[in-house]
Amino acid sequence: MSALQFPCTIFKTQKKMEDYSASDMHCGDLSEFQLKRAFHLVDVSTRVNPYTLTKITPFNQPQSRFYGSRSEGEKISRQECAKILFDEFRHLSRTFSIYGPYSHLIEKMITHMQKGNGMPFQDTSLDSALKKHILNDNSKNNTRLLLTKVVGKNIDWGKGYFPLAQKKELTKAILRGKLPKFDRLQDSFNGMGITVHDVWATHIAIKSLHIENERYRALVNYKIQDHFGLDSEDISALKFNQFRFFRIWFLLQRYNLFGFKPFMTDMETTVEITGRRDEN
Repeated sequence: MSALQFPCTIFKTQKKMEDYSASDMHCGDLSEFQLKRAFHLVDVSTRVNPYTLTKITPFNQPQSRFYGSRSEGEKISRQECAKILFDEFRHLSRTFSIYGPYSHLIEKMITHMQKGNGMPFQDTSLDSALKKHILNDNSKNNTRLLLTKVVGKNIDWGKGYFPLAQKKELTKAILRGKLPKFDRLQDSFNGMGITVHDVWATHIAIKSLHIENERYRALVNYKIQDHFGLDSEDISALKFNQFRFFRIWFLLQRYNLFGFKPFMTDMETTVEITGRRDEN
């Protein structure tokens, strides 16, 4: 029986990395008529009208008692309109990112959407959040804890290696668990829920396995990718459409007058798992 060689990828989600064809990665593909008719995006911003490229004042704000008493607001360029929308986008994001070490990320990612031209986004704070999530989760569904048991159970202790034939047991352990996602209650306020929340694709690999004195030590690498973008299903849901934040986001991304590119958010971390022969 041969030994499993490391590094070794033991799990990949069905959804692929670098999937730029995904529905939430589309941009600049909708007209004013489609945005208004299909998605009810009439009242988008409190600062500008993106369809007429005019600033909104108390006299042309439909909710104002001064509405209609004067002509339309000041005409502005497409570039100036986009700048104002992004400033409002950042301002509204604070509602979803109240406190904590990750609260700054959403504004940083909005600016990346504005200026990054669709380039992937990485940040050490995201990697740190992923590692903390994995290490602090002590539930029975934690993939780290499930792997800890399976690795120790399937090592050939007499020969001092992990058998290649048992690789499938590592994948099964991942499938029994819950992949790390930022959908917990605290993520609704600490900035991770609005920046990542669910994830698009996950790869898990064992980078190394060291066996000695009836103990083992392994390094497990988690690579996660999410999309910072919205699709039609997102904006059609009341939980998103009711917030001006998401209406501005969708318009900046999908309106053919703007078409700002969504991007891939990359996160990666490596954690250590250890165990003894007598634990199994």
